[in-house]
Amino acid sequence: MTSPLGAFPIQFPQPSISGLSQITKSLFISNGVAANNKLLLSSHQITTVINVSVEVANTFHEDIQYVQVPVVDAPIARLCDFFDPIADHIHAVEMKQGRTLLHCAAGVSRSAALCLAYLMKYHAMTLLDAHTWTKSCRPIIRPNSGFWEQLIHYEFQLFGKNTMHMINSPMGLIPDIYEKETRLMIPL
Repeated sequence: MTSPLGAFPIQFPQPSISGLSQITKSLFISNGVAANNKLLLSSHQITTVINVSVEVANTFHEDIQYVQVPVVDAPIARLCDFFDPIADHIHAVEMKQGRTLLHCAAGVSRSAALCLAYLMKYHAMTLLDAHTWTKSCRPIIRPNSGFWEQLIHYEFQLFGKNTMHMINSPMGLIPDIYEKETRLMIPL
């Protein structure tokens, strides 16, 4: 494991919403459209594509390994079953000097949640730090509430403590980092 932000000595290029967002030197997140763009994949030297969806079909390209994680973007979906296997896979690709693209339909919930799990496991980042870093690289990330609960449990499993908690709000259970934003949206 490496130190939290010490693993990322430089800020990556400007955050991208429609293209590939670089999270580490070997990990990117995108939406399904970008993930099927051969030019984007080759220009970022992607060697592995992890598709975290049931609704986006892969366009298979030569010299790229494809992994399918068939999970729907629903709070009841058990994405946590894939936290360790996918984090381990991303790490293995990096150890071989490869680059991974993690994507779902929009690059907002499922792929972001798996990215946070990877950063906690292999970069020893707290969930709060992993979220802060990933959001700085891809501002639109927003895992659903069920994935947040699973990530909070995973953080406790890894470190024996939590940096984030689920709280009650007029919108139901939300992670505490969304409390201020939720209050601004819903006058009390």
